[in-house]
Amino acid sequence: MKHALITGGAGFIGSHLAETLIARDYRVTVVDDESTGTAENLAAVRDHFNFSFVTGSVADKALVRALVADVDEVYHLAAAVGVQLIQTAPIHTIETNIYPTELILSELLRRKREGCSVKLFLASSSEVYGKNSKPLWSEDDDLVFGPTTRPRWSYGASKAIDEFLALAYWRQHRLPVVIGRFFNVVGPRQTGRYGMVVPRFVEAALTGRPLVVHDDGHQVRCFAHVNDVVQSVLELMDADAAVAGVFNIGSDQPVSILQLAKHVIAAVDPKQQIVFQSYAEAYDQDFEDVRSRIPDLSRVRRTIRFRPEFDLEATIRDVIEQTRIKLRRQ
Repeated sequence: MKHALITGGAGFIGSHLAETLIARDYRVTVVDDESTGTAENLAAVRDHFNFSFVTGSVADKALVRALVADVDEVYHLAAAVGVQLIQTAPIHTIETNIYPTELILSELLRRKREGCSVKLFLASSSEVYGKNSKPLWSEDDDLVFGPTTRPRWSYGASKAIDEFLALAYWRQHRLPVVIGRFFNVVGPRQTGRYGMVVPRFVEAALTGRPLVVHDDGHQVRCFAHVNDVVQSVLELMDADAAVAGVFNIGSDQPVSILQLAKHVIAAVDPKQQIVFQSYAEAYDQDFEDVRSRIPDLSRVRRTIRFRPEFDLEATIRDVIEQTRIKLRRQ
């Protein structure tokens, strides 16, 4: 029986990953400080005999050393979450994203030197591309960040440092790492508290409030269901060819934010209204956005059997159904 450690496992993606690994007969340990996640997300597995939850920070060296002492795989998902949090707490963003990654890598190197090689999945982000102007973003494209006076770019820069660190440990020490750049992952349990657009739209529509679209709504994104993303992560971790690779993970079906709002309204209540809000009102005067974010998925398709089960409409329906359940419980 394999033992997997998930950092940030009480979060949206981490909790789905924990459930899937338990279903695969893994022993799973989750560590989370619950700063943005919640143990409630793990309700489906928290009483399982192969599951354990540790409340704590992956910035705690002694805790990290103890947690990795007998694991076979590490899924490092703990990170600052959401544009709104990044904009308002850039120090937290930088510290949360960089130091724990370096700590985990150093402790895994310790284990490798003791004769046990543990594979690491590092969750990165489409934010590392910055504001690259290419219509499709490929893994070997240049990273194009804005000025340091715009705190928004601190997230992408910090995740890029994480990637450099992980790949350096592979090059120098042959520590097996797989890096996944997530593109707009959505699904049940995601919260709109930190600016995530799909749960924010769905909750507004279900509670009879206008859907707030930032700027002109013509920003283009691609939304992938969390189940498809988790499946891709696990297949990459099973693939020898994925070691030391960087992979875009998500959907490549673009939709504008305005179109997304209209999809949600059509599914919930066609009478709902859309209102527009400037970035300055939503965040602050320093905020800078990316107009289009579409991944090239050629590499992941060459490496694993990549067959998403959810299209955008099915993803929205799933979020609506789960949000209705949550609202009835409140």
